Amino acid sequence: MPDDAAAARAAAEEESAFAHPPVDPDATAAYGDHPDQVIDFYAPRTDTPLAPLVVVLHGGAWRAPYDRRHVTPFADFLARRGFAVANVEYRRGGEPQIPAQNAGSEGGAAPLAGRWPDTFDDVAAALDALPALARELLPRADRRRTVLTGHSAGGHLALWAAARHVLPVGAPWRLDGPAPLRGVVALAPIAHLAVAEKLDVCGNASLQLLGGHDRFAERQPYADPALLLPTGIATTLVQGRADLDVPQAVAEAYADAAAKAGEVVGLTLLEDVGHFPLIDPAADACAVVAEEIAQLAW
Repeated sequence: MPDDAAAARAAAEEESAFAHPPVDPDATAAYGDHPDQVIDFYAPRTDTPLAPLVVVLHGGAWRAPYDRRHVTPFADFLARRGFAVANVEYRRGGEPQIPAQNAGSEGGAAPLAGRWPDTFDDVAAALDALPALARELLPRADRRRTVLTGHSAGGHLALWAAARHVLPVGAPWRLDGPAPLRGVVALAPIAHLAVAEKLDVCGNASLQLLGGHDRFAERQPYADPALLLPTGIATTLVQGRADLDVPQAVAEAYADAAAKAGEVVGLTLLEDVGHFPLIDPAADACAVVAEEIAQLAW
């Protein structure tokens, strides 16, 4: 258990990140028929003729109470730093739908984390639709310089989306070759589902995402970024050392898995930083994130 000072700091960081008012996008487009199948677009706030395109996948433990609105200040922050931004919504988990004995320590009482296969269907569909939508709605976006970023559960989805070409043969989301990405910057990602489950990250969220104990091992090869390596795509993880929500050990486990697969993954560890400053425009850590994105994009 965290000590009182660490818990108080984490609470203050979360309060700061959520204190910013939502920022409306310049445009919104649907990539499917469900209300959650939409992408918000933010044009760059600078005079750059062509700006790198940053695709944001929000966190929230893949659970329905957390939607893309909480990262709109972060999307606006990136737009003000000269990026074109696409903020993706996707279907998350809602009411408990699996037996309590399979739902983890929370007994199924909390909203489920994710929907199988809907959450993965949506991320794949959004990224497949994005080039045409960005061409129409973000004319100043340089799609040749696209970087994926995501926070927490969204960091997992960003790593997964960049690894679709190494999914098992027959997987519905598999691509024939690597997506045309400059790279991935995953922020405090739930990057290694097995390690996250052992650490009870976000109340057994990774277990719930894959459908409980009975389905975890079966679905893990299709969903766990740590098993989808090497990708051949430049990847950096940004992680606060003081993160109580997604501990540093999860990012380190992914980096270790990548090394064993023959791939070098960047791991930027920030001292005295917890989970939420990475997406908080008022925090110095957020500027570090923007710089990591810029190094891949430019």
